[in-house]
Amino acid sequence: MILAVAGGKGGVGKTTLSYNVAAALDAVVVDADLGMADLPAGRGPDLHDVLAGRASAVETLRSGPVDVVPCGRTLAGARAADLTRLAAAVEAVEREHGTVVIDCPAGRRADAGVPLAVADACLVVVSPRAFALADAIRTRELARELDAGLAACAINRTVDEPPADAVADALGAPTVVVPADPRVCRSVVEERPVVTAAPHSTAADAIRRLVRRLPA
Repeated sequence: MILAVAGGKGGVGKTTLSYNVAAALDAVVVDADLGMADLPAGRGPDLHDVLAGRASAVETLRSGPVDVVPCGRTLAGARAADLTRLAAAVEAVEREHGTVVIDCPAGRRADAGVPLAVADACLVVVSPRAFALADAIRTRELARELDAGLAACAINRTVDEPPADAVADALGAPTVVVPADPRVCRSVVEERPVVTAAPHSTAADAIRRLVRRLPA
């Protein structure tokens, strides 16, 4: 399975959820945010190199608590990337390792749409702020256009109880509330996914509930 983790805007926590969902799935996570990569980087070739035809996707794999296909951080690398190579790259990782989670860039540009077109299913991440629902709905529509089935929605970094039922009705998908937890925020930098670092926490339980909503 290839799962795209997407959101209509930046800052909603797509990367941290991608990383933690991949940990719960024992999956490889691909950093497909070509211009603003956030997942742990490697010292060897990265996704920029793959999309420029200089490396294979499998050789970029960086082992860790969560295995990562990292992306480069340079503007030149992003400009040289050929998005038409992304599908073959992700599918190669899937064949080698099984489940793949793609951390998608924000918005509706081509670099956001291509990962959705590759995916079998989509997880939409939305902030608990009222205006964020419109962004999530636009992301859902893009996923539908590209035939990436919406498996679930995560209302992320919540402090107060959000209107989860209203969000589920608006998006037409199961919705899981993921509470604000500094351990989740630090999980990528520290490379400590919350499902293993704090397995009995409310946040880890929310991640596991998200995973149960995904197709097998």
